[in-house]
Amino acid sequence: MMDRLQSALDALAGGRMIIITGDRLRGGDIDFCMAARHVTPDAINFMATHGRGLICLALTPKRASDLGIELINPGPDQQSGRPHGRSIEAARGVTTGISAADRAHTIKVAVAPDTTAGDLVSPGHVFPLITAEGGVSVRPAAAEASIELCRRAGAGDAAVICSIMRDDGEMARIEDIGHLVSERGLQVCDIAQLLELRGEE
Repeated sequence: MMDRLQSALDALAGGRMIIITGDRLRGGDIDFCMAARHVTPDAINFMATHGRGLICLALTPKRASDLGIELINPGPDQQSGRPHGRSIEAARGVTTGISAADRAHTIKVAVAPDTTAGDLVSPGHVFPLITAEGGVSVRPAAAEASIELCRRAGAGDAAVICSIMRDDGEMARIEDIGHLVSERGLQVCDIAQLLELRGEE
């Protein structure tokens, strides 16, 4: 199992995409994941084409705070439990904001070390997820797993994730996309592997 985890870390470190499974808060939905620092227009287009779900930028609470991004609904009332921040767009360098190139640019701006809140506008076409302090031990979900994996891979502390749907619009499971995993050589990491590793540390 740890060999599979290391293969996923190597892929992230090399700027490649992986798949995260085992999200306990979304009924087992699966996600594409890539380190935000390595995102490209081609990667965004791949996620939009083959994932079809919402493309999100997973951020640590500190990074979100530094960028002036707050939870849309921080209170307990009518709470979905999904940690969405307000949507963002790069203040400069985009056109409509929705193209793969524009979204990749916004993500690169959001994770650049010298970016401030003034470099972003809202609403936009990139959807931040503000992860929980404590990571997967507190919230065993894809957003937290993506950041922990990127950190362990030495690929920064922000990630781009996209939930994967089947051709018929239902949420995919890993067995539904075996052909894609094989054709693209995608590494797969289950959140349980991270929890097991944490338990050993």
